[in-house]
Amino acid sequence: MLTLFHAPQSRSSAIVTLLDEMGITDKVEIRHVNILRMDGSGGVDPANPHPEGKTPALLHDGHLITERGAIMLHLTTLFPEAGLAPAVGSPLWGAYLTWLSWYQGVLEPVLVIGALGLDHPGIPRTFRGHAEAAARISSALQKGPWLLGENFSAADLLVHSPYAWFQDVTPDDPLIRDWVARCMARPARLRVLAADATAMAKAA
Repeated sequence: MLTLFHAPQSRSSAIVTLLDEMGITDKVEIRHVNILRMDGSGGVDPANPHPEGKTPALLHDGHLITERGAIMLHLTTLFPEAGLAPAVGSPLWGAYLTWLSWYQGVLEPVLVIGALGLDHPGIPRTFRGHAEAAARISSALQKGPWLLGENFSAADLLVHSPYAWFQDVTPDDPLIRDWVARCMARPARLRVLAADATAMAKAA
């Protein structure tokens, strides 16, 4: 049994989009929970099993999985026939794992640090900067329309996500801007955006 704990218009929206992209929405129960939001609204929901009260959180037969990269890896491995990830052990499998891990460990921290206006010599030494991160994305897109080449994958869904939410930080690179626009225009994402907006309106 798979249960996804989801807060509309949050990081878990990417996982709901993944479920739609994979065609497995009938295989995963989605439970809406409350979260503490950046503007101070909301709050910790006791029905949410995430240790920090965040989303997404996925329960698989009672076992908890958190963090978007880990949940995406779990779901795409569990349902390989959906085609949102390379085959395990294939030449592109390592690249897929790299993008999921790089997003969590480099891109998101770099963007958050930049948004907070923090500056310390140890930051670029540890993570490099947004310019270096953008160059890495652009280099991949020079080889194909998607991060892994010819096929859209969960890696694209995850890595483009901060630029979809905060479009003003999108690098001024035609390859990246076109890629972000194509990711944002995918029907699955548009369906989830509409459903999230409806849910937020009802909760208001």
